[in-house]
Amino acid sequence: MQKITVAERPGWRDRAAEVGFTFADMGGEPYWDETSAYRFTLRQIEDDIEDPSTELHDMCRQAVAHAVTSEEWMTRLEIPRPHWDFVERSWANGEPELYGRFDLAYDGSGPAKLLEYNADTPTSLYESAAFQWLWFEESRDAGTLGPNTDQFNTIHEALVERWAEIAAQGEDIHFAADRDNPEDFATVEAMAWAAREAGLGAHFTALADIGLSEDGQFADDRDRVIGTLFKLYPWEDMLRDDFAANLQPSQTRFIEPPWKAVLSNKGILPLLWQMFPDHPNLLPAFFAADLDAARRGERGDFADAIALAEPLLRRGHVTKPVFSREGAGVVITENGHETERAPDESYSHHPQVVQALAPLPDFDGFHPVLGAWILGLRCAGLGVREDRTRITHNLSRFKPHFIEG
Repeated sequence: MQKITVAERPGWRDRAAEVGFTFADMGGEPYWDETSAYRFTLRQIEDDIEDPSTELHDMCRQAVAHAVTSEEWMTRLEIPRPHWDFVERSWANGEPELYGRFDLAYDGSGPAKLLEYNADTPTSLYESAAFQWLWFEESRDAGTLGPNTDQFNTIHEALVERWAEIAAQGEDIHFAADRDNPEDFATVEAMAWAAREAGLGAHFTALADIGLSEDGQFADDRDRVIGTLFKLYPWEDMLRDDFAANLQPSQTRFIEPPWKAVLSNKGILPLLWQMFPDHPNLLPAFFAADLDAARRGERGDFADAIALAEPLLRRGHVTKPVFSREGAGVVITENGHETERAPDESYSHHPQVVQALAPLPDFDGFHPVLGAWILGLRCAGLGVREDRTRITHNLSRFKPHFIEG
């Protein structure tokens, strides 16, 4: 794994505007940055990223199977009690999932370490699947990249394949997001593009325009009943908002399904560590309340595991809320001293998880985090985000990658 300086494509910003990539610059800084790219070997991609990510996803599914039948874990994971049956039934009925993104720490050697799983509403899909591939093809055609290079990116093709697996030919899918958020809109557009290629109908509707029919069904702003809904709106909010009581009676099929509420919060990290201790791709992780209790000498269920992990946690750990987005609420502590804190603390009132610190590599003052994309049950592509800080946030740069050697 190397960071390689490469020539930018002439007029690439015009190209971005032409294909609808309207957020290539954000907040006065480049979001898409092709002045350099990350180079991986095929072995690194296959052995250290692709295969482990597919295995991690299988482990996550095992964790869901355990959690949905456990009152203890449904409580720990902050699933509202009135909706336990809704969540458990969606898993028991085998409601299919579509996609997710693992965030991994990796420096080119040794196993990649799972930082978190964006299992419900991950963005950066368009830039990973489409614009990154366009960069690769045009850069290779221009001779900037060698003729034998490749990219780990079958995201769009895997999306098309997955839509065909989980929806009937001709089925109408509603795609809902915040109309005024360019990145969210680009994500649902990428989803709808794949759905149309799979032979499905695709209709965009703003989240704010969804209402209830007289029969208690969800409907769009043209009074069309929503039978299947892909929503870029997190389950932790859906299960708590004013429409929550109508979710189950509406008979709408949701993508992602309700059981993804189990995976879409950081509380899954302690559960994974409990079920798969010492797995090479996991970091020790515990609820902060359990950690505090163990340090007071209380003998809880996790006391032995905490005692074993204490030396590593004391060297460095990350505290993060069970619900958060774009790095909000993340605090890094090393050798007893806080060394980095996210400025956004809007999620910090939620219960906290403590995870051992996985040092991120430093490339020219930037720290990359790998985003391994899961489509269905397998890993199908890679996106890289980097930042000058060690906490990745919404303005962190997206960097293209390629495979060589």
